[in-house]
Amino acid sequence: MADFVLLYSGGSMPETEEEQAQVMKLWDAWFAEIGSALKDGGNPFTPAAKTVTADGTVGDAKPQYTGYSIVTAGSLDEAAKIAKGSPVLHGGASVTVHETFEVM
Repeated sequence: MADFVLLYSGGSMPETEEEQAQVMKLWDAWFAEIGSALKDGGNPFTPAAKTVTADGTVGDAKPQYTGYSIVTAGSLDEAAKIAKGSPVLHGGASVTVHETFEVM
């Protein structure tokens, strides 16, 4: 088993309290479906971002990701299958799945 980061890109945020409640129900249902494979439900990102380069320069960044979750799965394909259920897809976002590995 390995950990996989699901990076969310794009999509829209719910505007009303009713829409927010509906979206939270989708997240709760998805988390229940994932069960023990869910390692970290994650959070959305704000649009504020900085890039730090190898020479130490810090500058504004154009954010490409809007949030994340971390799941445990047996393979990249299995993690991608889990990602297919992500509620961000209902808001027009896409999901990029990356396998992580322990080095420290």
